Amino acid sequence: MKRLLLILSLVAAPVFAVQPDEILDDPALEARARALSKDLRCLVCRNESIDDSNADLARDLRLLVRERLVEGDSDDEAMEFIVARYGEYVLLKPKAGGTNLVLYLAGPAMLLLALGVAGIYLRRRQSAPVLAEAGLDAEEQARLKKILDE
Repeated sequence: MKRLLLILSLVAAPVFAVQPDEILDDPALEARARALSKDLRCLVCRNESIDDSNADLARDLRLLVRERLVEGDSDDEAMEFIVARYGEYVLLKPKAGGTNLVLYLAGPAMLLLALGVAGIYLRRRQSAPVLAEAGLDAEEQARLKKILDE
C-alpha cells in the first residue's frame, strides 16, 4: 500500500506543481501562461518545464510569466523578457540560429567526419599489399628448438 501511494504521489506531483494561489482569474490569460510555462526550462530541475516543476525557482518563473501577461505583454514579449533575464538556456527548445546553430550542426558534422575517416581507413586497408608470412630461418628455428627443449 505504501508503494502504491508513493507511485501515485510521484506520478501526480506535476499536477500539483502550479499552486492555486498562482492561477490567474482570467481563464484566457491562465491558458496563455500555461502554454508559455511549458516551453520554459526549470533551471533547478534541468529538463523539466516550469509548469511541471515544484522547485521554488520554477514557482518564481511561473509568477513572473503571469505578471508579465497581466501587465499586457504579448506571448513573445513575455518570452523575450525572460530570455533577456535568464539567457537562452531557459528555453526548452532553443532557437536554431546564431551560436546555437554550431551546436545543432556539430553532431551531424562529427558523424560525417567519422564515417569519412572510417571509409578512408577501410579503403587503404583493402588496397594494402598483403605481406606473406615469412617462416623462421634456420638460425631462429635452432634457437626456438633450444628454448623448447630446456
